[in-house]
Amino acid sequence: MRITAPTLDVLEAFLQAHVRGVELHGWAIAKTTKRSGPTVYGVLDRLEDAGWIEGTWEEQDQQASRPRRRLYRLSGRGIAHARALVADRRPQALRAIPGLGFLLVVYVSLVGSIR
Repeated sequence: MRITAPTLDVLEAFLQAHVRGVELHGWAIAKTTKRSGPTVYGVLDRLEDAGWIEGTWEEQDQQASRPRRRLYRLSGRGIAHARALVADRRPQALRAIPGLGFLLVVYVSLVGSIR
């Protein structure tokens, strides 16, 4: 899979959500990453096709005034890939995610250095 700056932005948002134990929807990801909707949804499609994220439709009251949202979360496989990619390409971002900073230490000990 092609790893672009928008892909890394979206993966960072998913890692933060994973630590908080929440699912994300596309609009929230676009707002968080400051990326356009088409860009974010393209990344979501690629991540879902690769098995890195799992999507489900939210349960909603039939009288709600808005369409259902598709909610996403990292899969087990996606967590591992996201952590490794962010540690490799944006180690400063991994340090900023509470609960994941220790992974940078593990990554550096396994790989030997940070770029």
